[in-house]
Amino acid sequence: MRLKRTLPVTILAMAPAAIVLLILASILYGAKNITAGEVWNSITAFNPDNVDHQIIMSSRLPRAVGAMMIGAFLAVSGALMQGMTRNYLASPSIMGVSDGSVFAVTLCMIFLPNANPNLYIVSSLIGSALGAAIVFGLAWCIPQGLSPVRLAILGSIVGTFLSGVAHALSTYFQVSQNISFWYNARLHQMNPELIRLSIPFAIVGLTLAVVISKSISALSLGEEIATGLGIRTWLTRALAILAVVLLTGVSVALAGKIAFVGLIIPHIARFFTGSDYRWVIPVSGVLGGIFLAMCDIVARFINYPFETPVGVVTALIGVPFFLYLIKTRGGAGA
Repeated sequence: MRLKRTLPVTILAMAPAAIVLLILASILYGAKNITAGEVWNSITAFNPDNVDHQIIMSSRLPRAVGAMMIGAFLAVSGALMQGMTRNYLASPSIMGVSDGSVFAVTLCMIFLPNANPNLYIVSSLIGSALGAAIVFGLAWCIPQGLSPVRLAILGSIVGTFLSGVAHALSTYFQVSQNISFWYNARLHQMNPELIRLSIPFAIVGLTLAVVISKSISALSLGEEIATGLGIRTWLTRALAILAVVLLTGVSVALAGKIAFVGLIIPHIARFFTGSDYRWVIPVSGVLGGIFLAMCDIVARFINYPFETPVGVVTALIGVPFFLYLIKTRGGAGA
């Protein structure tokens, strides 16, 4: 029991050093290697005429920071979804939330081609809400629709449908090349302006997640227990869904759909922290950011010197993990 209390504190205490090292590694290594001295010079004495300085400040640094943010947002979203539904297979990519965002961004690019970055974020948030509403609405209408495997199937069906419609529309309106960024999740195309604009939405989503973390712990024990403890379950679920919509919508707006982060990381976090979501949520955020940043670095060397979408790396890890969960957990709730 003492170990379960010590581990999350240790992880959170070591996180800043790990984050700094990973950001540095992400800046140093790529198609063009950059020296640590050049990184320091770009920060202390930026020279706009220096190509390396431009690469660092306009591409490498936003990419590293963006990967950390997106990994954290998706992991926290997955933890919230798994806790409030008691479904160990719940995650934004499996429950149709990410596909809803991509669908809405596609519509935005088709009908509002000159939209500013703010509108991409807003449309992505609307799409997240749409995907979640369709999946959970169908689940509540179907007998045992909220069971882990059935909810995962529903999410996959809705997500595939929304993704297919988005592909068809982008091809018909000849914007498939422009929208391919959101399908392939290429972090090297990270927009620094979008990162800045996403921060307020992310702060609200993360704050909500932390505020309701104690109630999520009660919900993860079951509806009757949570009600007996005085938890307003409908309010907790509504706030959790809002947090998931905000965090997932921002993630998709920044870099497109990235699968399996929200599925894998909460399970790893619970292994270290137990089932108390006051620890699960922050530890998931830290591990999610570190995990995606590491995957991004690995993706650069799979087909060096060409870029490989980071989704390939997360899928190589996530698909076996997904099958493992189904095999070992069957249809039981989380």
